[in-house]
Amino acid sequence: MKKIYTTAFTAAIAMLNAQIIIGDAVGTAPAGQKSSVLLEFAAGQNKGIVLPYLRTMPLSPAEGTIALDASNVTDARIKYFNGTWMDLSGQNGDVSSALAMQPLVSQVAETAGAKAIIGADTTAVDGILVLESSSKAIVLPIVEDVQNVINPAPGMIVYVNKAGAKRLAVFNGTRWSFWKATL
Repeated sequence: MKKIYTTAFTAAIAMLNAQIIIGDAVGTAPAGQKSSVLLEFAAGQNKGIVLPYLRTMPLSPAEGTIALDASNVTDARIKYFNGTWMDLSGQNGDVSSALAMQPLVSQVAETAGAKAIIGADTTAVDGILVLESSSKAIVLPIVEDVQNVINPAPGMIVYVNKAGAKRLAVFNGTRWSFWKATL
């Protein structure tokens, strides 16, 4: 994968508050909040982001890294790094059938340092997709119910926007886990 920006593209994005919407030109963030959004997705798609499958977890990735830990294929879990790896799944997932369809590292010719960066021209962070901003965030794909997501992929993450059940949902290959903010 190559960097997806050019000088002209970067300048154009900077004029648009460095916002990228995937799926349509409207997105899901309210008009008054667009300036705080770096990346968002079209509404009503019933699709999510599929996180990278890692067969070997890095010991010291950048804080904020999130991935599917597939180091044990019958105990796969979605994790994020904040100084140590934190489990978001809370339960085992079996990704053996999904990994059987993925190429091995030895079968993939990867360009050293290849990454896509959104929000900055350069970054010291090592990752395939790096969203880097000190003032903007990502708006996850929004679904009304995870039951509307047909054939979720292991490592999928969505935001459930359902009356009385607004929460983050992650799919570990076997089942959905939910994170609800408590006030």
